[in-house]
Amino acid sequence: MKSLLYRSFIELTNGRVTSGIIKNFAESKWSRRVVPSFAKWYGINQEEMGGSISSYPTLKDFFIRELKQGARNIDPGENTIVSPVDAVIEDVGGISSDSEFNVKGKNYSVKEMFGDRGLEGKYIGGVFMVLYLSPSHYHRIHSPVNGKVTAQYTLGKKSFPVNKMGMKHGKSTLAKNYRCITELETNYGHAAVAKVGAMFINSIELTHQGDSWRKGQDVAYFSFGSTVVLFFEKDMFEMRKDLHVPYDIRMGEVIGSYKKANKTI
Repeated sequence: MKSLLYRSFIELTNGRVTSGIIKNFAESKWSRRVVPSFAKWYGINQEEMGGSISSYPTLKDFFIRELKQGARNIDPGENTIVSPVDAVIEDVGGISSDSEFNVKGKNYSVKEMFGDRGLEGKYIGGVFMVLYLSPSHYHRIHSPVNGKVTAQYTLGKKSFPVNKMGMKHGKSTLAKNYRCITELETNYGHAAVAKVGAMFINSIELTHQGDSWRKGQDVAYFSFGSTVVLFFEKDMFEMRKDLHVPYDIRMGEVIGSYKKANKTI
């Protein structure tokens, strides 16, 4: 009953009109007035920002801010995989033989997540990782690996909350929200980066249009809170042993390594 009421409320408030109002305000010059209080409320580290608090003309510009050079270190290891975002690792697990993965007690279909593209089969027996970005996080997305882009496309229309309430009471939130899927072929197999939109503002902007990604490269950004889900082929990914759930991670930090080289590109 609680889940039904929650979903009904979100459906009523997550329409085109309310989303448009919030989007228009965030992009307006009037939103500049709330930037200082937003930064204070969420405890934004202003020392690492690429500009001063007064240099952002809108709330959106502040939200998609860049960092000072050197604010994040990208692990240079040849066999390491790094976090693409500042986030909380909310879940990690295996992908079952029927291409399902379980997040917070709910089963999701890799096929539904990826759409009807025939990509899901290669991830059976592999590993997924869910990284949640709150409004307090740096919201640019960087490549976790070096690889060639083999597929990139968007799916879904509306977006529902991806916070704890949304994950608990929403219905297939990760696999139904507006999302952008990028699949990469590395020297060790395929990895997919699913960028999942959050409630109200379905904004996932690509900042890199090339056919290859370099580890640590700025490739996209979110407008407001969201989630990244990583997928790795079977026998490709080994998680860093000291990681646990939940775990605060910064972009560029090692999340794992390749198990073995099994391909050359």
